[in-house]
Amino acid sequence: MLLPSGWLLRHSVVMWLLFHSLVLMTLCFHHAATSCSKRCYCSDSEGSFGGKTMRCSNLQLTEIPQDIPNDTRRLYLDYNLLTSIPANAFHDLPLLAELDLSHNELALLEPGAFRGLAASLQFLDLSSNQLTTLDPDAFEGVRARSNLTGNPWHCDCRLQTALPRLDLEPVSLTGIICQTSEPSDSGAKGVPFLLAKDLDLCVVLKKTTDVAMLVTMFGWFTMVISYLVYYVRHNQEDARRHLEYLKSLPSRQGKSEESSTISTVV
Repeated sequence: MLLPSGWLLRHSVVMWLLFHSLVLMTLCFHHAATSCSKRCYCSDSEGSFGGKTMRCSNLQLTEIPQDIPNDTRRLYLDYNLLTSIPANAFHDLPLLAELDLSHNELALLEPGAFRGLAASLQFLDLSSNQLTTLDPDAFEGVRARSNLTGNPWHCDCRLQTALPRLDLEPVSLTGIICQTSEPSDSGAKGVPFLLAKDLDLCVVLKKTTDVAMLVTMFGWFTMVISYLVYYVRHNQEDARRHLEYLKSLPSRQGKSEESSTISTVV
C-alpha cells in the first residue's frame, strides 16, 4: 500500500524541524558551558592543553561567579571582596590548573571548598587575605603549589597539622608569620612559622589528651576497686549468715550421745 505523498511531505517537514531544534539546543548548551562569565574577560589559554583563561580581577565581586566556563584552565579572582569560599565552588571545573584568590577578604574556606580539583589544580594563590587558620577538609587531596603569605595567621596545632598537606611556595616559608599563637607563650608570635625550630604547638593538646587518658584510667580503676570491695563485703556477709545458720543446727555428736543414753536406758 502506497502512502499519500502529502502525508510523507508533512512527516518529513516535522522530522526536519525536530532535528533542527535539537541542533540549536546542542549549540546553545555548548555556548552556555563555554561562554565567558558576565563582566569577566576570557581568552584562549596558551600551550597544547587548550581551555580558557578567565580574568575577573578588581570587579568588586562578593561571591564566586556561577557561570564560569567548564573548560577554564586559569581563573583570576584577585583584588575583589570575597570573604569566604563555599563548598563545591569549583566542582564543575575539571580542567582548572591555576586559581588566583589573592588580595580579597577571605576569612573562611568551608569544607569541600576546593572539591574536585585534586587531579587538575597546580597553583593556588591565597595570599593577602584575612585567613587565620586552615581547615584540612577544605582541600580534599589538593596538593597544588600554594602561596599563603600576607595573612594574619593564628598559629596553633590545627594550622601546624594542616600546612604539611600543601605544597607550599618557597616564599611561604618566610611569609607565614604568626600574628597570634596558642599557647600564647610558645614563642611563635611574630616569627616565620615554618622556620621556627623546635616549635610544637600540639604539645598542649597531647598533654591534655594524656591527662584525659589518666583521668579515664583512674575512673576505671576506682570502679574496679569499688566492685571488688563490694564483692568481698557481700561474700563476707553471706559467709557470716551461713556460719550462724550452721551454729543454730544441732550437732551430730550431741545427737549420738542422746541416742546412746536412750539405748542404755532401754
